Amino acid sequence: MPTRLKVVVTRRLPEPVETRLRELFDVTLNMTDAPMDAEALAEALATADVLVPTVTDEIDGKLLARAGERLKLIANYGAGFDHIDVETARGRGILVTNTPGVLTEDTADMTMALILAVPRRIMEGAALIQSGDWSGWSPTGLMGRRVTGKRLGILGMGRIGQAVARRARAFGMQIHYHNRRRLHADAEAALEATWWDSLDQMLARMDVVSVNCPHTPATYHLLNARRLKLLKPTAYIVNTARGEIVDENALTRMLVRGELAGAGLDVFEHEPAVNPKLMAQKNVVLLPHMGSATEEGRIEMGEKVIINIKTFADGHRPPDQVLPSML
Repeated sequence: MPTRLKVVVTRRLPEPVETRLRELFDVTLNMTDAPMDAEALAEALATADVLVPTVTDEIDGKLLARAGERLKLIANYGAGFDHIDVETARGRGILVTNTPGVLTEDTADMTMALILAVPRRIMEGAALIQSGDWSGWSPTGLMGRRVTGKRLGILGMGRIGQAVARRARAFGMQIHYHNRRRLHADAEAALEATWWDSLDQMLARMDVVSVNCPHTPATYHLLNARRLKLLKPTAYIVNTARGEIVDENALTRMLVRGELAGAGLDVFEHEPAVNPKLMAQKNVVLLPHMGSATEEGRIEMGEKVIINIKTFADGHRPPDQVLPSML
């Protein structure tokens, strides 16, 4: 293997990250910051020792079949890896790494912001001010609902789910959760959280549902039309995980019909496309996948990518290797 690894980065990264990559490796950067098409990705896979992709890059089995003999590591810039065919990569002797942990607090902050923004109609209020149509305070103007005392159902109680629970407790919310595995009793007690083995039963009783699980084949449309209909008409749904976990068309239909109180979405099923009917609803807050968008978080992501590459180059297993148990 060459002394300086050939590293191809598919999108622009924060300047300190790119500078450090240049110092350590033979790096090709995407200066346009436009997502690479399939041919450009195939060329990168064919010529690189290491590929550094992002969530906008769909690296499936068909593309991996065109990978060159040099490619031995896909060092993903991001915690999610559902856009990479990890099993096929493993079969070709290509390791896959990600950047877990560094975005926990940032994503939890954004989740809590949406939990507050939707019931309190913050975007509607801001729009009214900006339109110049506000005529002054009114006893019945833009009345929302308080979150204190409400039941929050967290779908996925990993790092981010637990960080959301800590924030929500501070606002006086009752914490409930559904997870593949129940938390240890000490962790559950610290969060004052109630575990539901049945997702259906939990959904039917919650005031707010927060989606914080990863997107896997098992979680695709986990909140499908049937499950969404279990929610109370006064309930709100917040998603800062992956759009594919929620049946977006079914959710939109329910919002249009008034069968849900509102939604706060930072992710969408067919990004960057968003259902026009969803955008037309006043009782939703829609954000452009910015839950992890802090300078600190994005630089820390880059630092993890560099550590993974450097550890691999030194002949050791990268610390953030994606393992079969994670799929």
